[in-house]
Amino acid sequence: MKKAGLIVASVLALSACGDNNKVALDSDVNKASYAIGYKTGEQMKGRMDDLDFEAFIAGMRQGATGTEADMKMTAEEMDAAITAYQQKKFEEMEAEMKKAADDNAAAGQAFRDENAAKEGVTTLENGLQYEVLASGEEGAAQPTLEDTVIAHYHGTLIDGTVFDSSVERGEPATFPLNRVIEGWQEALTRMKVGDKWKVVIPPELGYGENGVGDAIGPNATLVFEVELLEVQKGE
Repeated sequence: MKKAGLIVASVLALSACGDNNKVALDSDVNKASYAIGYKTGEQMKGRMDDLDFEAFIAGMRQGATGTEADMKMTAEEMDAAITAYQQKKFEEMEAEMKKAADDNAAAGQAFRDENAAKEGVTTLENGLQYEVLASGEEGAAQPTLEDTVIAHYHGTLIDGTVFDSSVERGEPATFPLNRVIEGWQEALTRMKVGDKWKVVIPPELGYGENGVGDAIGPNATLVFEVELLEVQKGE
């Protein structure tokens, strides 16, 4: 036991005791073992919901303390089992992504169809929609794709979920127009300083089928309120 590292010790402690309340935390090693075991489990939460926890602990304990002679599976069998499991999870994830993409596309189209019928909303040929909420002065600067702009924005999904907002952060954003999504480029090059628009961006002009992490799903329609504050002309 003395030769076992803290991770091995935590595995032994976890596998030896079926009731967490009976684990004795009466030494530094026991406390560290429990903490490492807890942190490891916390990191894996949600990623192994369909695994057999007892088999997982048994395999972990065997790998940490056993010999090849004690193995219940050959190395080849383990590799094959892991590959098959990963393939199954990948296929499930793909199916979930496709369903989410289809659902988002349908909901987004319905939202844009309803929005297009509202008074004051303009729909462009590429599907971008905008509504002028406030107008700047005549002759105010209007950006091109070569320029950098300073703008305030509030971005939501069609259900109102906020995914990004300079307004909530209390500080406007500065960005080159040639480095943002096409929907932003389309809208902002039509705006002048002082304008405030509500912009509805179809997925084709946003983040498409990929989305962005957990914040923006595949084929999501995006809704922005954008206020153009300043144009910094490109060189």
